[in-house]
Order: sequence, then C-alpha cells, then structure tokens
Amino acid sequence: MSSTLPRLSASHWNWSVLVAVVFVLSHGVNAWSEEPRFIDHSLLIAPEYPCTWPSHPFPRFALIHQRTIGPESAYNIDTLLIDGNTGTQLDVPPHSVARPDLKREKSGPLGLAYTDKIEPWQFGGEACVVDVRDLLDQAPKGVSPLVKPAHIERFEKQHRQVRFGDVVLFRSGYSDKYYRPLPEGRRFIAEILDRKAPGYPDPDPECMELLGKRGVLTLGTDSASMGPLPDLAEPTHYAGLKYGMIWTEGASNLGALPATGAFYCLLGPKHKDGPYSEGRAFSIVGGDLPMRLINSCRNKRAVDLSPTLAPQRPLTHPGIGTGDHRQVYLKIDFLYSEYLDMWHHGHLMDAMTGTHLVPPSFALPAAELPIPYAPEIRGWLQEYEKKYGRRGTSSLTTEQVPLDWTCGETRVIDVRSLVGSTQSTNWPASPEITVAHVEAYERTTNPLRPGDVVIFRTGHNDRNLLPPMDNSGMWIDPLRGKTEGWPAPGPDVIVYLKEKGIRCVASDAPDLGGVDPRRALMTYWALGSREMVGVEFLVNVDKIPAKGAYFLFVAVKVRDCHGGPGRAIVLY
Repeated sequence: MSSTLPRLSASHWNWSVLVAVVFVLSHGVNAWSEEPRFIDHSLLIAPEYPCTWPSHPFPRFALIHQRTIGPESAYNIDTLLIDGNTGTQLDVPPHSVARPDLKREKSGPLGLAYTDKIEPWQFGGEACVVDVRDLLDQAPKGVSPLVKPAHIERFEKQHRQVRFGDVVLFRSGYSDKYYRPLPEGRRFIAEILDRKAPGYPDPDPECMELLGKRGVLTLGTDSASMGPLPDLAEPTHYAGLKYGMIWTEGASNLGALPATGAFYCLLGPKHKDGPYSEGRAFSIVGGDLPMRLINSCRNKRAVDLSPTLAPQRPLTHPGIGTGDHRQVYLKIDFLYSEYLDMWHHGHLMDAMTGTHLVPPSFALPAAELPIPYAPEIRGWLQEYEKKYGRRGTSSLTTEQVPLDWTCGETRVIDVRSLVGSTQSTNWPASPEITVAHVEAYERTTNPLRPGDVVIFRTGHNDRNLLPPMDNSGMWIDPLRGKTEGWPAPGPDVIVYLKEKGIRCVASDAPDLGGVDPRRALMTYWALGSREMVGVEFLVNVDKIPAKGAYFLFVAVKVRDCHGGPGRAIVLY
C-alpha cells in the first residue's frame, strides 16, 4: 500500500495531506471514490415507545393531528407536545453549570451556553467510536457499569489519541437492544430506576476529565443518558459540561460506523435558554465528503441558518381567516432546579415552527380516495392537474424522508430583486420566482446538479425577525394585503428543479408557498407529487460563502409527522 503513495518533501507536508494519507491507509485507496452514505443514529419518537424520561413530572410526548386534508384544510397540520429529553437528544453546559450571576460553586460563563448559543461547528466532527460492549449488563440492578479512562486509553492504543474536533462516541449497544415499544420498552429506563435491571453503561467523572484535558468538546452515548446511575449522573455531567462539552444521549446504530473517519453530527431545534433539546443524530461515511466536513468543524467554518425559537416571536403561520392559525410556540415549565435557578421545560408547538421540513405528505393525501375538498379547492385541483398532471398521493411522513434528501451542495439563488415588483392593487400577492430566474442564475454560475440544495434568498426573515418582533411584518400584513408578500417559487419552478435532479428546495422566507393560497397550494402539490421536500424559515443566508458550502438539515424523527422542526447549518 505504501508504494502507491506519492513521496512528499517535508515542506509539502501539511495537516490536510497528513489527514488524507492517514485516511487512505486506514480505509483503503477506494475510500475516496466511494459515494457518501448517510447513517441515521436517532431513536424513533412515538407515544408507545419509551422516548421520554419516565419519572414524574416529565411530560409525555404527544403528536396531535390538528387538521387533516379535507373540507376544512388542504394540508395535514400537526402539533407537538415535546420536551428536550425526548428521543435522541442534545445536552449543553447549563444542564449542570450554573449561571455566573448566581455565584455558586458550579457557576461560570458556560452556564449561559444554552442550545441557542452553541456555535454550529461544535455539533459535528470526526466520530471516534469507543467500543464498550463488554460492559453491557455487567452491573447490579439499578447500577450503571462505568466507562473508565482505561477504555479511552485502550481505544487510543488501537487507533490514535482523541483530540479537539473529535466526537467521542460510547458504543455499548444499549439502545439497539432495549429501545422497544412498551411495555417491553420499560427495560430502557423505567426498570433501571425501579432497580429491576442493570443500568446502562456510562463514563465516570474521571473519564470526562481525561477527555476534557484532551480538548474533546463533543461526545455521544447510545445509553439513555450520559449520567451513570444511581448516584454519578450529576458528577459525570458536570465533569464534562464544565469544559464546554455538548453531547448526544440516546444515539443508536453506532455499530454501523468505523472506529474513526466518519463525520458525525447532531442537530436539533434552537430553543432559547434551553439546557437541552430533542435532536436528530446522523453520520456520513464513504468518499471524501466526511473528511471535508470534519475539517470544516475542526476549523470552525460553519454558519447557523436557523432562528432562535422563543414565545412571542412570529414563528408559526397565523392563518388568513379567523380560526385558521396554527399552534403558537409555547414554553411549558414543569420542574424547578433550585441550584441552577432554572425551570426544566418542554414545548407545545406547531410541527412547522421555525426552521422545519415540508415532507410530501403535508399537502398530499395518503391514499387514492375521494377527498372532500372545499368547492374552491376542487376547482384549483382541476386547474392544477390539467397543467401539471396528477396530484398523486403520499404517506411519506417526516421520519421516512431520507437524510440525504435534505443535505447537499448549497446553491443560493438571490431573488431579492423581486421585492417591490407587484402592484398594491393586486395584493395579497407574492412576487413569483420563475424558471427564468433560475436559468439566469445558472448562466452566471454553473448549471444545477442532481443532489444540490437550492436556497432562495429573499431577505424576508432577516428583515422581519429584527426587534421589535411581532407578526405584522413577518406574516399578517402580507397575508392581509397590507404589504407585499415574500417572493415564492411557483409550480413551474418546482417542475424545472425536479428535472435538474433537485430533491430539496429551501427559502429564507416563512414558507415556500407565498401569500396567495391558490398558488401556494399548487407549489406544495408540485413538490409532493414529485417526491421533493422543502426546508422553510431559514435566516443568515447572506452569510453562506459563494463556493464550497455544504447544507445540512435534519428534522426530529417523529413518526407520522407531516412537518418537523429541526436545525439547518452550512459547513464550508
């Protein structure tokens, strides 16, 4: 193998070359030519699974199908009752580090590093999978087997020393074995708390100290929590979080990863002042994409494209008529921590709050049955099908959308020139993004390629999420015809993008439909019938570099959901 590598003088050796050589030696010369593959590491969130912490007063997860396609709605609209300790989840320092103003023993600046403050580069890195399967079930009932510094040293002896930019993942196989529908799923957490079964493996404080001194800032475990039971949960949490660590709890399928070399990432909704968040974990293996994204994270080259979620912010559709509004975003306090002077909280929110996924099933019925649309909608459907073909059906809900559909090379099409192009006498109306606008972009850059993620830059969200924040500029005035609507793609553009091999269309506007309900529905029908997805409600699109940017978005893995909150970032 070494004879096939080029001879390089010392002056030519740099970090990138060294990484490349090590990668090829570890994975073979064909590694660079492989197509990248996405691997899901997230637990399915559904009411019959043990997806929430089972102790009182933690709220149970609920998915509410508030409206279904029929005479009152052209869309499937869902509401979530969810707290940050649901399914695969993210912990950040304020989970254990107190705010500096409290002046307590565990106070420090990291007590303010909530989920909305973590820099996006920290969410990802090179997966270093520490195999601790020998610990599974090797403890008394109610007690966790401990991952010790020796386990890290064993990994380092076999592979390399862990360092800044790595995501250290503890693979015990616990969630793969025990995350099951209830009542069998009680073994996942409840039976440990009741001291009827051995605890899940987890690192002890000394292990966290070692990793902190190595510079590791991102971890993950396929156990239900990063805290060993019964009495080391808080000491272990604080030992790592005081270094500024974040981590995944409840990962799964870590056995699908090589020991090193994969890109791993956890993304979740950006809750204001959140000490934790529900999330979606995934990895990428094969080809040169993983190392490209690893280097981006290691060099802190990332842009956050999601707005902060907070009550009173205009994050959900207020409806056009009375009673048409969707569930507003609400913070629900349920457990007070005196030491942290903080309420643990969950959220009641529309499934399309903030940055979110639009799956095909949002606008398409699940089966070929007569739909009792309102008469006006039936007329729109006849008009649509005459020009664009059958509307079709789809049962493709959020958890079924392949991860690689919502990730890809970023292509930002600036359509801000359309702002102000409509006549007030025609309002409510949105300037329509046409095929001509996309073709003009391609002529000045390069043709779109299959798998690219197309982002329309309208500037609407960035203008209207600035203080003072209210619904009027973002939603209400455009919808009621007091101001112009945001630029939005028509169905013709969707058809054109599908012909180009595009799966995902995104926008920094509130939605892809615009303010004209007829045209909006046709756009969503076009997306769904062509098995395309949307990502709506981005911000900071102007900060995306013109070249070399890779878009990452994933939605929380909620079964049967017709939307899905998530987090969008760009690595470059």
